[in-house]
Amino acid sequence: MSASGGTKAIVAALVANMSIAVAKFTAFAFSGSSSMLAEGVHSVADSGNQALLLLGRKRSERKASEEHPFGYGRERYIYAFLVAIVLFTVGGLFALYEGYEKIRHPHDLDHWYWPVGVLVFAIIAEIFSFRTAIRESNEVRGTQSWTAFVRRAKAPELPVVLLEDLGALVGLILALGGVGLALLTGDPVWDGIGTVCIGVLLIVIAVILAFETKSLLLGEGADPAALGQIREALVDGETVTRIIHMRTLHLGPEELLVAAKVAVESHESAAEIARAIDEAETRVRAAVPIARVIYLEPDIYRTQAVAADASDGAGKA
Repeated sequence: MSASGGTKAIVAALVANMSIAVAKFTAFAFSGSSSMLAEGVHSVADSGNQALLLLGRKRSERKASEEHPFGYGRERYIYAFLVAIVLFTVGGLFALYEGYEKIRHPHDLDHWYWPVGVLVFAIIAEIFSFRTAIRESNEVRGTQSWTAFVRRAKAPELPVVLLEDLGALVGLILALGGVGLALLTGDPVWDGIGTVCIGVLLIVIAVILAFETKSLLLGEGADPAALGQIREALVDGETVTRIIHMRTLHLGPEELLVAAKVAVESHESAAEIARAIDEAETRVRAAVPIARVIYLEPDIYRTQAVAADASDGAGKA
């Protein structure tokens, strides 16, 4: 995924959520619907989340320093994790509390046409935002399923926006269902039930985001396709004859660290080995452009050495 991938989707979601939040709070003020209040807070939380994603992307572009020699690329993961926390607390827990209070102390809806009109408008706006996120995701997900894309994407912005927009659409439908049932049955408890359902939905999405982002924060290696390309590029069959062991780590969505011990012929001179290592690095960067930090250690291939490496947790490539 390119460094700019997802920006359009984030901006589209931010604009949609800010306008929708104003409309929802207006509808709440006129109708007293708890679903409208919960959805308004949800839209505010989503707007803050998109701002966090943009801020994380901006901060990740800072140049490396002595204190952070590998740069700040993983800040994007930190801010994506903050999004999950905001969605869980501000969105999910608040909706659960508000729904519980509405069920305990129900009151009739005033000016019912306000929440219904706003919900219809919000659903249309969210569909446009969701469509933008889907279009941008399709440009980078390739043949992966949507589940695999969310789980394996190294850049967190698009999966976050996709899940947020999906949650917003489902939440709006739940809110419309709660308000509609309250109007049809004359029982305002349904409004509170719809609000509780929104809270449960937001918490589920927040937990999914937290688990997926946690994996990125811990450090993920290159995907299988990139690993295959790196292995093929490292070995030239002449001086570099095989990979003894290799490790990869994403320093950020657009920066990959590659560290490998490679086998060289024992009769090669130091100058020839140095040239072969430089050429191997060039081939790797050509095959996988995000492999920007490469450390290669030449060694003579010996079964005993490989066994020792494996016992230390390195293993063979």
